[in-house]
Amino acid sequence: MAIAPPIPLEPLLAGLDMAGVAVFAVSGALAAAKSKQTIVTFAFFAAITGIGGGTLRDLLIGVPVFWVGRSDYLGICMAGAAGVWLLKADRWRLDALLWFDAIGLGAYSVLGAAKALNAGVPPLVAVAMGVLTASFGGIVRDLLAGVPSILLRREIYVSAAALGAGTYVGLTLLGISMWPAALIGAAAGFGLRAIAITTGLALPGYRDEA
Repeated sequence: MAIAPPIPLEPLLAGLDMAGVAVFAVSGALAAAKSKQTIVTFAFFAAITGIGGGTLRDLLIGVPVFWVGRSDYLGICMAGAAGVWLLKADRWRLDALLWFDAIGLGAYSVLGAAKALNAGVPPLVAVAMGVLTASFGGIVRDLLAGVPSILLRREIYVSAAALGAGTYVGLTLLGISMWPAALIGAAAGFGLRAIAITTGLALPGYRDEA
């Protein structure tokens, strides 16, 4: 059965797409910098983190994979890797990996949900696609870097992606136009993740003692 072409995204969401790839690519390269890897590993980590989540999303909703057939997405990943390498990011005092990842999470949770809605999937599935788009690349990055996956830590991460995607989908169902819905959704996802980074806010574990 032929695959229908994806519905073009609004300019704002196209911008979020590029921004999400860029900041996730930088976060992947930063993970390589922390473990003193080679430039080849920098590039690979940047690519798998930048486009991994969107690739899984497109395969699941049955649309052409967004970066195949064009060069700009991989180009952004390579540029991010080169920038981190040249700027000697392992010397930065600020934990840039966490913050770049948080920005990407906010943007990509909305982008993934929006693209899924455009492909005609139900709202709840669209939220799930937003979560996968925002978190899958980071999960693979952590596994490749040999650090505990975010899924195995209590800090709020996937929940923030769910908030961003759910906010966007909910607002669109209420009739809010795409621009404000996308901005509010991305801000909600980033804001919750930022609170978790700065305060240590975490989810309770199973049968934690009061």
